[in-house]
Amino acid sequence: MDARSIERVYDRYARFYDRVFGGVFEPGRVAAAQDLDVRPGDRVLEVGVGTGLSLARYPRSCQVVGIDVSDGMLGRAARQVHARGLRNVQLVRMDAQAMAFDDDSFDVVVAAYVMTVIPDFRRALDEMARVCRPNGRMLIINHFTNGNPLVRTIEKAISPICERLGWRSDLAVADLLDGAPLRLVREKRLAPLGMWYLLDCVNAKREVQSAPREPGVPLAISRAAASSAQASR
Repeated sequence: MDARSIERVYDRYARFYDRVFGGVFEPGRVAAAQDLDVRPGDRVLEVGVGTGLSLARYPRSCQVVGIDVSDGMLGRAARQVHARGLRNVQLVRMDAQAMAFDDDSFDVVVAAYVMTVIPDFRRALDEMARVCRPNGRMLIINHFTNGNPLVRTIEKAISPICERLGWRSDLAVADLLDGAPLRLVREKRLAPLGMWYLLDCVNAKREVQSAPREPGVPLAISRAAASSAQASR
């Protein structure tokens, strides 16, 4: 599904998104807020801000920019901003695959329930790393394929149907991180039923060129292994 199709789908979803998905995704929003550790004056980017359900959870002492490709979603988010008086929040219509921000513009980047929606998740992840400062935090919350072979087979089988609905169901954590300039610090399963994950990452873009990479091992994991090996010397 291309960006224009995604935009149309989520413009339609905007009217009932909060009622249908609000409660289901609440544990992820709570977990992200608890793990943010945002400092006063930090600049935070939320990729795929949607209807703005997470915006009130950010400290008022930080500056938040929320981007989305759907005008319908952004319209709902703007109501949240106005109703709650969130003067530290700015909403921008922008494609995560081609952001207009300068390099190193943000201290923290949050992407909740969006990586399986974006047509080119690798390009979006590279863009997120580009606009995030070196060693900045990147929190990714998403559904990823289950380790159970039977469940994985089902997820792959229903992926074409899910794509028509606006997301894919067959993305694995290893595939997401493969080649990404990130260092995975922590991986946490979330409710309901542990079907979603929180990936707590550090932007390691300055380490990419010098870090060794093991064949067949995601770059994020290879870098973490290399760092551990270096620390043990």
